[in-house]
Amino acid sequence: MKKKSTSQSAFFNLRVLIAAVFCLGGLAVALFAQTKSARPTQQSNPSVGAQDAPGTQTPDVLRLMGPVIQNNDLRSLPYVAPNPEIEEKRLTRYPHPEIPNPTNQSDYPRLETLVKGITPPTPTMPAPLLTFDGMNSSQSGCLCLPPDTDGDVGPNHYVQSVNSSIKIFDKNGNPLNGPNGTTYNSFFLTLVGTPCSGFNNGDGFVLYDHQANRWVVSDFAFPGSLPGSGPFYQCVGVSQTGDPVSGGWFLYAIQHDPSNPTWIGDYPKLAMWNSGGSPAENAYYLTVNLFNGVTLGFQGVRVFALDRASMLTGGAANTIAFNITPAGLGDSYSLVPAGFRTGTPPPAGRDEFLISVDSPATGGVTLTQVHGWKFHVDFGTPSNSTLGLGVNHTPNANVPVAGFVDAFTNSGTLLVPQNGTAQKLDTLGDKIMTPLVYRNSSGTESLWASQTVILNYPNGPTAIRWYQMNVTGGNFPATPVQQQSWTNGSDGLWRWMPSIAVDQNGNMAIGYSTSSATQEPSIRYAGRLTSDPLNNLGQGEAVMIAGGGHQTHSSGRWGDYSMLTIDPADNLTFWHTNEYYPVTSSASWFTRIGKFQFPAASPTPTPTPTPTATPTPTVTPTGTPTPTAGQITLTARGYKVQGRHTVDLSWNGATSSNVDVYRNGGIVATTQNDGFYTDSPGGRGHASYTYKVCNAGTQTCSNQVTVTF
Repeated sequence: MKKKSTSQSAFFNLRVLIAAVFCLGGLAVALFAQTKSARPTQQSNPSVGAQDAPGTQTPDVLRLMGPVIQNNDLRSLPYVAPNPEIEEKRLTRYPHPEIPNPTNQSDYPRLETLVKGITPPTPTMPAPLLTFDGMNSSQSGCLCLPPDTDGDVGPNHYVQSVNSSIKIFDKNGNPLNGPNGTTYNSFFLTLVGTPCSGFNNGDGFVLYDHQANRWVVSDFAFPGSLPGSGPFYQCVGVSQTGDPVSGGWFLYAIQHDPSNPTWIGDYPKLAMWNSGGSPAENAYYLTVNLFNGVTLGFQGVRVFALDRASMLTGGAANTIAFNITPAGLGDSYSLVPAGFRTGTPPPAGRDEFLISVDSPATGGVTLTQVHGWKFHVDFGTPSNSTLGLGVNHTPNANVPVAGFVDAFTNSGTLLVPQNGTAQKLDTLGDKIMTPLVYRNSSGTESLWASQTVILNYPNGPTAIRWYQMNVTGGNFPATPVQQQSWTNGSDGLWRWMPSIAVDQNGNMAIGYSTSSATQEPSIRYAGRLTSDPLNNLGQGEAVMIAGGGHQTHSSGRWGDYSMLTIDPADNLTFWHTNEYYPVTSSASWFTRIGKFQFPAASPTPTPTPTPTATPTPTVTPTGTPTPTAGQITLTARGYKVQGRHTVDLSWNGATSSNVDVYRNGGIVATTQNDGFYTDSPGGRGHASYTYKVCNAGTQTCSNQVTVTF
């Protein structure tokens, strides 16, 4: 999390007034929370299937501000410069020293000497298919550190986020919205009346919604500086089409906690979850850590469910939110939600999953649990929504795992050595790093997660810790299916800042940063085939790009995020983005984007061809085809809602429990086989959309229907 320079703003008087009005209420909440005794770091394990009954908890139900409809091509938006930012101490569950003591500044030369004699396993991890530079500090214009690198891939684009901006590329690496991208201040300019219009401050996140063929981007905004009283907002944009450059956007804003306007939501994470059912578990899930903006004291965690169905159509949208106070968290914070990209969607009505790990007040504590929550959402009857157990929203389960130590010491979090300098880098090693990967393969449901841990405490090195937990039936497991702290055969290299993804075949990869006293910070990745022995990244490691220099800035801040995602065009190609330095510099960071794929020897999915036995139907202006006997038959009706294209699809003859809905050759939804689906492409003016419906995961498909507006 960053802070901007201390310029005054039009929101100064507003935030003072709001702070005054809610001061007593906020104090009362804080005093109430302090009367509760925090649970110990190691908890007893509640029933893994337990979930509070509907109506037993009290959520916050809030209207998102907006939508503001933005129909302009991003290239035509007025340029609004990012807010200059200076580095500040990272906000953590418990305060930690920012700069390690001099006694911890050695580069561990003896360890480096010892590991040189160790021969690492022969790697078989495939080399990158393509890499190219993303945004750099000069292009960002924000004078910020670290970049908070994030991104996602769609059928035709890669969208990258750094603290100030998004930059959109085609899949050959060519920038599409200018060499410097689009600043968040430009992107959210029309959200007038909120800090999103001109006071964006980073921690951006990008998500591709593969079911709807839409993009979601988000960052937070606040006037003034930190410490400061805000008000603090999350800004959210949902694309109107699959084209993030010229297809238009719906823009929304939500205050982090209106009941506590001086609280900021830090380290935001987003995921899409759509399991349908009644009520429909269909939302964009947002999680933030809550800190008092004035004192920077930790207040807990806030979890939001944003009404995805309404936001996709540019409609008015509510959010259902819960606060988990420190009494319900113990030593934990930074909950991350689950999202899915490949495989079958979650079973109908499946509740959202979230997990976290502890971040104790002191270093060197051996931790043996991962905490799991379930979030049940009911937008129709919000009072039926529940998160976790009881009034404190304690975890639904505490999953025992092999012992690990968070990657910080009592001297601080700047631990990672670099070649040619005594300056260490920040590990961010006290949390699960990125949203969970959910996968449903033939009814077996699993969650995948990664974090940074330290070995040989306090000397290191850091290692990549990863988990696979089966959650079939909607319950957390008694123990993980797989877990490992990976060191590549104990080669002595420091690995940190991981992100994890799983392809259509169940093969897994992790992208991360590496460094040591003899190697410049670089970007690498490792992985395993589904056929490899359990509990190991059996394919070894590959280099995405080797750093040509290192960072000398005294803050030591690095990354904050990296991101690995799966290409929805084939569900096989991994795309990763992360930070590196081509030359040594104080703070002139660069980012890299690259892709790779496991070798053809691994199973590959069978493509879903257009059935050749079914002639292309003749379509009337309403989109009604001529059905063909003996196959899935599809009809369509096109119309407009508030001027935006909408298509009703009806079919019969499908035999699976779910069907895949294709628009213009790409899957836009996997939905229940109830014979009806409404698609909202969201476009205006002249356009054509070609549809087909297939038994989920198969090549048994309907006739094609083209609807022309």
